Amino acid sequence: MKETKYQKLYQELKEMLMLGKYQAHDKLPSKRKLAASLKLSPLTIQNAYEQLLTEGFIYTKEKVGYFVSEGLDFFKPVKKTFQHTPYIEEDDHSFDFAFKTNVVDTSLFPNATWAKLSREVLSMNYHEMLNRTHPKGILDLRIEIAKYLELYRGMSVDPEQVIIGSGSQALISMLVELLGRDQTYALEKPGYLRLYQIFKGQDVHLELIHLDEQGISMDALEKGSAKIMHITPAHQFPTGIVMPIQRRLEILKWASKEKGRYIIEDDYDSEFRFSGQPVFTLFGLDHEDHVIYMNSFTKTLAPSFRMGYIVLPKPLLKVYQSIQSYHGCTVPNFEQFIMYKFMREGYFERHINRMRQVYKKKLDIMKSMIKTYDELEMFGDEAGLHFILTLKKDISEEKVVSHLKNAKIDVTGFKHYIQDGYYDNDNFPKLVIGYSGIPLEIIEEATQKLINVMLNIQRL
Repeated sequence: MKETKYQKLYQELKEMLMLGKYQAHDKLPSKRKLAASLKLSPLTIQNAYEQLLTEGFIYTKEKVGYFVSEGLDFFKPVKKTFQHTPYIEEDDHSFDFAFKTNVVDTSLFPNATWAKLSREVLSMNYHEMLNRTHPKGILDLRIEIAKYLELYRGMSVDPEQVIIGSGSQALISMLVELLGRDQTYALEKPGYLRLYQIFKGQDVHLELIHLDEQGISMDALEKGSAKIMHITPAHQFPTGIVMPIQRRLEILKWASKEKGRYIIEDDYDSEFRFSGQPVFTLFGLDHEDHVIYMNSFTKTLAPSFRMGYIVLPKPLLKVYQSIQSYHGCTVPNFEQFIMYKFMREGYFERHINRMRQVYKKKLDIMKSMIKTYDELEMFGDEAGLHFILTLKKDISEEKVVSHLKNAKIDVTGFKHYIQDGYYDNDNFPKLVIGYSGIPLEIIEEATQKLINVMLNIQRL
């Protein structure tokens, strides 16, 4: 924006005052005299003086003039010079292929439908959109989520139990406040690093519980002191273990042994099971109100879509009511209304079905290619959007990851998800392979290059 004459004069006068060109109580030139000297209008002078007056640099005496204020510590302003250093953000653009777990196939996003619903919300729901909503989130959306959970996850849920929040960080922060910061929380080892960091950021005591072939180790859990356990039973991250019903019942039994024990069931990618029926949720099996269910739309829509939800057991609702008065919903009403319409009108179900079909095609291509090589082994590919790929050769995992990255293939090693860095099973190198973000038309090319580089490494 172009600087006006009065603004320029104001800046010049202020700089003179700050440099000590005038002393306290010195009289400034009259408006007419200064206007004549600078060949400016008296109004321009007056506006500049009025701005200095407002900021306290000068004061006025009626019918006498403007004077420099006293009690000001004038100083010589130091102009700081900054050397601009370009910041190069890490992304996948430097790689030919990125087998990452935190991405989706953006070509599948229903842009036209989302745009249509956005216009409808702006046209029909603008009053509700602009006003504050309930701390739990918009009721209409909570009703749709409850319907979805009953139909597809076999859960009997009252919309009052559903609380909407902007992703895992906001929801976990609220859960810690709800359950107590003085409690001991347990996480699966290995597990999602961001989740570990979120809990650490809440300043709670954490225990890491190792896994066995069925999921969380019951022996380790029983020996620990944790009262709240966070688990991913439908598709453990990153191992891909699907917890069998026997272990699920054991965990529910553990929770029922002591008052105040709770299980946080993270059902993060349960929509993507490609064979058989969806596995039972712990929440659906629980009859003693010990399970808190958690899910999000990160995998079904996009990682940037910061909307998730939890389902509280009914006894915890009373505790929640005591804190909800100072908890506002962290998801904008606009996005909630769009999501409500997206679910109510059947778009969400159709979108998931389409994603499931495309992702299954990708996975089937990868499986058919990998299984032809004895040196490679897949695990955890029955469900979800990632699996473990093992190279059955005596070589370090770090070396494998390094060679792949040098070949412009972005992957993450299994050890990356060991939260405390201690790993006592250092046999064959393992990679956590996410395939959802690679387009279907190049999945075969990407997989073949991954295989070729891995096999060439073991021959070095």
